[in-house]
Amino acid sequence: MKQNSGFTHIEMPELTFRGMLLGAVLTVIFTASNVYLGLKVGLTFSSAIPAAVISMAVLRMAHGSNILENNMVQTQASAAGTLAALMFIIPGMLMIGYWQDFELWQTLLVSACGGCLGVLFTIPLRRAMVVHSDLPYPEGVATAEILKVGESNSQDNSADIRELLTGSGISGVIALCTSGFKVLSDGLGLWFYVGSGMTQLSMGYSTALVGAGYLIGISSGLALLTGVILAWGVMI
Repeated sequence: MKQNSGFTHIEMPELTFRGMLLGAVLTVIFTASNVYLGLKVGLTFSSAIPAAVISMAVLRMAHGSNILENNMVQTQASAAGTLAALMFIIPGMLMIGYWQDFELWQTLLVSACGGCLGVLFTIPLRRAMVVHSDLPYPEGVATAEILKVGESNSQDNSADIRELLTGSGISGVIALCTSGFKVLSDGLGLWFYVGSGMTQLSMGYSTALVGAGYLIGISSGLALLTGVILAWGVMI
């Protein structure tokens, strides 16, 4: 803490090893989750807000954590959605026959080049789209409000950690029982007659999709449901 000309300046660490490590771990986890959901249902979710909540809950247990450190962690983890966008491109190259298999170093170089190009294009666009723009950026505003609330709340966040771990444990047990031991079904199928023929109405269940639906919200969920109804009920 420093005093200069009557003002008190508090130095808060921002770029810390623990923050970088936590951000890297969250980025890997959210990227894997986004790739899995993207390949399964064709959509990804934003990881900034859940990463901010996890960061505040985890770093609260460490000494000297602050809002700048939490902001750095969620900024790292927010790249998970961008990294996961590769799963729309690389499988497409396999489907059109341009690639025959996944070469590790070729895939790594393509991913690295795409990430660098994205950063380079973002730098000149930042001033036009962020600094000199009236766009509200609701996700960024919401993340900032979450960070400010977490900084002003001096209570322990152990309850948040328990909820996260409980949810992860329950979903893991359900996934093990459905995909591993096969003691639970992961879908429901209903056969019925239509005229002189038969058709099936099938529904799948996944705790990952329940979590993704909670994150994307009711409006995006209804948009997906409308697309399913149009594709299956009208076109097919």
